[in-house]
Amino acid sequence: MSLQILYEDNHIIAVNKKVSDIVQGDKTGDKPLSEIVKDYIKDKYNKPGNVYLGITHRLDRPTSGVVIFAKTSKALTRLNEMFKHKKDLKKTYWAIVKNKPEQNSGQLINYLYKDNKTNKSFVCGKNRRGGKEAVLNYKVIANSDRYYLIEVELLTGRHHQIRVQLANIGCVIRGDKKYGYPRPNPDAGINLHARKINLIHPVSKENIEITAPVPDDKLWKLFENTAKNIQ
Repeated sequence: MSLQILYEDNHIIAVNKKVSDIVQGDKTGDKPLSEIVKDYIKDKYNKPGNVYLGITHRLDRPTSGVVIFAKTSKALTRLNEMFKHKKDLKKTYWAIVKNKPEQNSGQLINYLYKDNKTNKSFVCGKNRRGGKEAVLNYKVIANSDRYYLIEVELLTGRHHQIRVQLANIGCVIRGDKKYGYPRPNPDAGINLHARKINLIHPVSKENIEITAPVPDDKLWKLFENTAKNIQ
């Protein structure tokens, strides 16, 4: 299975997750990205026995983009803290939507409730039991004849957060039938891409920016080129 390495050193490795990949094992029994990365490390460095690899965060199966794994326990402990408290890192996503938001940019603050039976999240009242605050910043950065590209900075890490918050303002992500898009994408994915992670390296303390190229798809490529020309 092909693996696109975005960044690697002694402590961390970042890869570009494809739509069909799962980050860690689940009930499907499909080989997870974590095991594929372990195989890569084992082969590249001729490592005998088990390879250490820590999972620091996850992406939903239908999404693509940057995933960072820890190659040492020291890096895992620090990365876990960073992802938990959103400290010393910034996550930027791109989403393709059909409807333009009323405002070109803004901040969305909602309370979200996760229904475990349906594996779906809903916007709820502040006092709903199990409701958690969800915050993101967004801006429209490009458009085509039929779609808009929204850049999202994620400030909290709730279940399906970007998907449900954008759907709540009438901007369902293309292909996301779970949250109201009328039809699925041919690859069964959705047009949500973890574009970039900026972080302070957990060991060296250097500033690092890791950017994931968009999926090999005409619409994504159009928006990537348009965004480059604008920015």
